[in-house]
Amino acid sequence: MSIFTELKHRNVLRVAAAYLVVGWLLTEVLTTILPALGAPDWAAQAVILSFAFGFIPAVVLSWIYELTPEGIQKEAGIGRDDASGTTAIRKIDYLTIVGVILAVIFAAIFLANRSPLESTTDSATVSRESVAVLPFVNMSNDEDNDYFSDGLTETLLHMLAQIPDLKVAARTSSFAFKGKNMDIRQIADALQVAHVLEGSVQQSGSRVRITAQLIRASDGYHVWSENFDRDSDDIFAIQDEIATTVGRELSASLLGSEESSLIEGAGTDDQDAYDLYLRALKHRATFSYGGLEAAEKLLKGALLIDSDFLEAKIELASNYLHQLETGLMSQDDALASVLAISDQVLLASPDNVTARAIHVYARAAQKITEGDSESIVGAIDELEALVASNPRDFQARLLLSKMYQGTQRSEDGLRLQKEALEHDPYNARIHYEIGSLYLALDQLEDARAALRASLDIEPRQPNAYLRLGQVSLKMGDGVEYLRQSLKAMAFDPRDHEIPGFIAAFLYELGLVDEADDFRRRVFAVAPASPIAYRLDLLRAISRKDEDASITAARRAIEDSIDDRQFAFGGAVQYLLRTAVRNGTVDVESAYLEQHLPGILDVDAAVISTKYMTAQGVAFDAWYETLPREELLRRAEKFKELAASYGVDLLKNADARVTIMAMQGDDEAAIELALSDIFTLSVLMNPDWRARFSQAQFAALTADPRVQSAMREWESEEAEVREKVRIFLADLNSAA
Repeated sequence: MSIFTELKHRNVLRVAAAYLVVGWLLTEVLTTILPALGAPDWAAQAVILSFAFGFIPAVVLSWIYELTPEGIQKEAGIGRDDASGTTAIRKIDYLTIVGVILAVIFAAIFLANRSPLESTTDSATVSRESVAVLPFVNMSNDEDNDYFSDGLTETLLHMLAQIPDLKVAARTSSFAFKGKNMDIRQIADALQVAHVLEGSVQQSGSRVRITAQLIRASDGYHVWSENFDRDSDDIFAIQDEIATTVGRELSASLLGSEESSLIEGAGTDDQDAYDLYLRALKHRATFSYGGLEAAEKLLKGALLIDSDFLEAKIELASNYLHQLETGLMSQDDALASVLAISDQVLLASPDNVTARAIHVYARAAQKITEGDSESIVGAIDELEALVASNPRDFQARLLLSKMYQGTQRSEDGLRLQKEALEHDPYNARIHYEIGSLYLALDQLEDARAALRASLDIEPRQPNAYLRLGQVSLKMGDGVEYLRQSLKAMAFDPRDHEIPGFIAAFLYELGLVDEADDFRRRVFAVAPASPIAYRLDLLRAISRKDEDASITAARRAIEDSIDDRQFAFGGAVQYLLRTAVRNGTVDVESAYLEQHLPGILDVDAAVISTKYMTAQGVAFDAWYETLPREELLRRAEKFKELAASYGVDLLKNADARVTIMAMQGDDEAAIELALSDIFTLSVLMNPDWRARFSQAQFAALTADPRVQSAMREWESEEAEVREKVRIFLADLNSAA
């Protein structure tokens, strides 16, 4: 008997055909309706894969078994001419098809109801002594009362976290489930807790009704529930009552103690001050200019009402650090304010970990700017001790991570943030910091994934879009860099630096008219900002107007601007490179010394970070004017200076190539440049023409391999320029 006849007799062909037909129909239907039911994008793909993987088992079973009046039997034990087999053939077809249908429908329903936030961690690892406080639901008609219900949740989290031996899920991860219509057990599994505290708030006039219930996740059993009807000015008493009751219930049932610990509440007894504080937290969430400014005003209002409100003071100090990071405040103003505020908090509460971490970081940043490199080691030691003794203090961990990154220890910072993520898996800020650290390590796909995870949780973060743009820039995608930067600008229209970044990118590509549109936005709101000075210089360079370029550079130096976004260092670099070309290095060096005494003195006892930048770019001029022995001595001094700040210049390919070229080790410089510099996108080297035209690179640029690499960069640059020009033209025509 042929194989085809055997397949036909055993009904394999009938089952296979039926499976494929029904499978195709159900796949078409389910992949159409699942998105409409709110299922995630991957649910439809999972349905298709379920059908595909089920085909072979269905065919194998139809070969081995037959359905007979006596039940399911192996095919080998059935007579070939048994008349009852004919009816059985059809039955097994139907049963196979029905089985497949049921299996796929159950799989689809399961997948459609799973949330992307749901955890698959083994529930056996969940501690019984654990609880998550979900955001209390605002049942009032006024949506503005969200901050009130959120604030109640915030305070309960703060109070319950003070109970010894009780593990409380982090605030940010709990708030990730706000508005999610999910089963309590799913949420508990995702947050890895055994209990969930949830509730609602309904406010009407001066009365407020709060409902709270503590639920055991394993079976949905209500351990405790209660309603509170009070005047709204009793909110602090209600919070104390709820937290104390929950703490007592948890202590009795989980911790084996009938006594609840003494826990502290909101930190103020004034309802108005607390309201302003809660509103500030809501505004701060996106870390945008507008959000940070609004939060600052609200926090100051709270402190005018209650000057002893320590939580508001800590939040204000943290706010100023964020303003410094985004360029909203100058470094001097921000650090002075942070230190003054943290001093006040520590005077009243010497053991406050968050205030201590902020103070240590700000003090070190201030000393580093002034040239005290030794303060870095001390600050890292203090922050490490704070993190070790208080591993769940997010601010201490974040600031230590930033100190690590500033000293080329991004791997250590990444480890810190990943540890934080274990305790707080749905914290948008942690995902953002992880993405930034991956970006610093050039692990671009990991950076992109972390930043997108951050935006999935909090989609209004302008800084996350900027980071995504930087990932695209490193990948050589100028259009995507622009697209992400424009998203950031849309979410934070008050941030003058974002259009400044775009304008600088366009000037460096030679798209002057397009850049001017964005430059005007900067000058409309921040004409004295460092980025505005930088754009003046880049615009003049792009237009090949040397007189205007020199004027712009000298204005930045005479005004001694902050070296943010390389605004000051870029001005010094341009002046000295122009002086090399014109043979006026001595004249320009004297000019710099006149306006900023000691700026080029590598032997000074103290060298500020601003002067350090100036000395780093001065080697182009020194190579032309100094004896070789003195040049190399200064290079060695500069390496030592960088090392004192925790920076190893030899880890940086650009710096290594420059040092090799100055030492006359041309072949090594060429090989390193070909392997570590010219393999990057030209977008990471926008000033490559000016840089490699310097005398120390003469042997390098004469090499045919380097010339070929530079021609490739030139072609890439032209291609990116045209794509960006078309993108902006299409954008303008669509507007």
